[in-house]
Amino acid sequence: MAAKYTRTVGPLVALVVVMVALTFASAPLYRLFCQVTGFGGTPQVGGAAPTVAEVPLKDQGRAFRIEFNADVNPGLPWMFRPEQHDISVHAGRPFLIYYEAKNMSQTPIVGTSTFNVTPLKAGKYFHKIQCFCFKEQTIQPGASKRFPVSFYVDPAIFKDPFMDDVTSITLSYTFFEKKQGS
Repeated sequence: MAAKYTRTVGPLVALVVVMVALTFASAPLYRLFCQVTGFGGTPQVGGAAPTVAEVPLKDQGRAFRIEFNADVNPGLPWMFRPEQHDISVHAGRPFLIYYEAKNMSQTPIVGTSTFNVTPLKAGKYFHKIQCFCFKEQTIQPGASKRFPVSFYVDPAIFKDPFMDDVTSITLSYTFFEKKQGS
């Protein structure tokens, strides 16, 4: 009789253990999936910009309007804004823009940012080479900081028929206060 229960209970316990493990692993796995695929408007990270020769001749004159957005979580006493509202870019060419943040409080604050690209389907073609969002940022009381963002639009965007209607891409950041212990 005990063997009968062991054959049933053993696999059920193993299933519960696997389900609990997947619960804890789901957030990092989802984040990795988004970074690899560009899902959810997640820009690609790193890599050098391709040469202009990699842009199809028929598309070399086509430009994209890149808009920059900056938000701050209501609990963070920072002013945060892009230095430029938008620029016109050609695929395959690297660009460098800046955001500026100012700590309006009387204490040093550590901030961290999240980012995305809209339309969401453009995320896999928007590559960030250098970005302040890759690490935490500390700003002293009353101080300002300039944050560089180096990026390019992958020329592969022209090979995707679902991207033919995209003429404008928005890069958006939201800063949050990094709490102690989190």
